[in-house]
Amino acid sequence: MKFAIIGAGIGGLATALAFEKKGIDYQIFEATPQFREVGAGIWLAPNALQVLESLGILEEVKTKGNTIDRITLGKADLSPLSDTYQNTVKEKFGYTTVAIHRAALQHILFNKIPSNKIHLGKSFGSYAHTEDEKIKVVFEDKSEYETDYIIGADGIHSKVRKQLFPNSTTRYTGQTCWRGVATIDMPQEFHHRGIELWGDQVRFGVSKIADNKVYWFAVALDQPNQKDNAETIQQKLLNMFNGFHPIIKELIRATPTELILRNDIIDLKPMKTWYKENICLIGDAGHATTPNMGQGGAQAIEDAYYLSELIANNPDQNIFEKFLQKRQPKVNDIVNQSWSTGKMAHWKYGKSIRNFFLKNIPQRMVQKKMMEMYTIEKVI
Repeated sequence: MKFAIIGAGIGGLATALAFEKKGIDYQIFEATPQFREVGAGIWLAPNALQVLESLGILEEVKTKGNTIDRITLGKADLSPLSDTYQNTVKEKFGYTTVAIHRAALQHILFNKIPSNKIHLGKSFGSYAHTEDEKIKVVFEDKSEYETDYIIGADGIHSKVRKQLFPNSTTRYTGQTCWRGVATIDMPQEFHHRGIELWGDQVRFGVSKIADNKVYWFAVALDQPNQKDNAETIQQKLLNMFNGFHPIIKELIRATPTELILRNDIIDLKPMKTWYKENICLIGDAGHATTPNMGQGGAQAIEDAYYLSELIANNPDQNIFEKFLQKRQPKVNDIVNQSWSTGKMAHWKYGKSIRNFFLKNIPQRMVQKKMMEMYTIEKVI
């Protein structure tokens, strides 16, 4: 059986490497002509790290990234609403969360895949089923590739999904996000700590991702598809987060304006299925989530694990229904909870009740939810 993986983002590359480890026949196709250092930071929780460990790249990821041993949700002044140390998580899984530059993770995965199996500059155009039950993939440069199965890993704006499920829809949260990586040496207390601060309908997140490199994100309510003035964006953010802890302004000032990225926060309205016949969607192509749970990349990496295990354990079978049954309940819970958390963070009214509730959630309940999310089921 041959698989064509469309898209070489984190989900597509992780799937390719998982297939490589299992001896599954694949080729991976990516629209971008070459990889560049784009994007900002990403959190890899223990569920993702377990998969990366099975792929033999955990130590390299830990070396290139930064361990997060404490997760703080706080008010604008850094006074905590929830402050969770990761000792119990480390005891169970052997590690906590790793924060890393998205491009660094992508390069680690890319460099482990044989060069003859990855094809850059191949933008997906369409697919068509052949008379002998195979699929012909047609790229925008008019080249073609015949395969038995397609794995759509081409992100939230997936072209594969648009042909497979033309009625699928993305949802705008009403929030936009600015992201950046600052070159700065923060105080020791912030080195292994992930922080998100909630203010008056705005929030700001911080985590160190490498030596003297700190990833940050800023979220506010706004209309979709807006553009920033490069000359004023830094000052705009400084004004927006004027009442926040002083480290926030330091991070904004330490980030070159041309490296401040803006993206509207959207997700994919949950679908009943991610596959039809011999075509299946994974990662953001099938179940894009908002970033509020820090699980978008992790769930794409989990997809790679379950997909490769099911294929290896069920040779010559179409396992996409089994894959859906295994993955969909957990993924949908995360998508829905992440959506709700993002909305709650920007409440105009009822903030005092929300904050009281967050401060008084029992730690054992927080730990239980974390353990459930981080657990990887063995595939039989």
